[in-house]
Amino acid sequence: MIIALAVFAAIAVGSCMQRVSGMGVGLISGPILSLILGPVEGIMVLNILACINAGATTVVVRKNVVWSQVALLGSVLVLGSVPAAFLIAAMDTAPLLILVGVSLLIALAVVTLGKSYVPTISGRGPGIVAGIIGGFTNTLAGVAGPVFTVYFSAARWKQANLAATMQPLFMLGGGISFIVKAVVGAAAITSIAWLVWPAGALGMLVGISLGSLIAHRIEQAAARKFSLLVAAAGAIAAVIRGVSSL
Repeated sequence: MIIALAVFAAIAVGSCMQRVSGMGVGLISGPILSLILGPVEGIMVLNILACINAGATTVVVRKNVVWSQVALLGSVLVLGSVPAAFLIAAMDTAPLLILVGVSLLIALAVVTLGKSYVPTISGRGPGIVAGIIGGFTNTLAGVAGPVFTVYFSAARWKQANLAATMQPLFMLGGGISFIVKAVVGAAAITSIAWLVWPAGALGMLVGISLGSLIAHRIEQAAARKFSLLVAAAGAIAAVIRGVSSL
């Protein structure tokens, strides 16, 4: 029951922040679920719930989605997911927990610092590269948002289009990551306690509903800072737990 409550809280906060700022489920819920359920099962749960969460959010923000970019990046996500799944299958729990935590910290550094140093880009090439890298990081650690954020920022997109277009990409990324992991045997859904699923679904419903209520009342910058702080704390905790388990 304690695990279910923790999953509910992690998904609720992440879903709320994703509705407000465009990112949140992967950054906030990823490190917490990795600590609670383990780096393999935790990210597997995150992939599935993030897919559903992003699908629901896509319906709300569909008018701002740039579907041509969804097609471009989404078509190559699997090219990054496959090697990440084989890497997961080959690693022990402690090193994998460290790798997930470090990946999240790198992602946080990219999303906070990277946007200030990337040049303006255009064409299909950068989008293809972003899609492959996003597929890898999403399968490994449940986070593709920082990669997509830097890409769309370099393309000088408006925030509304950026946040909206990432949602169907998160949906595709979560679904592809789950399928690839299952096919290569990197993770099994049967090893996850059944209470995790209703807890996650309820947390997602509460988070999206709350996020919809406060989206126009809270500054996106403030929501983003909160998301990054919680994510950093969780990532550091994952690294510490992994190191202590070696």
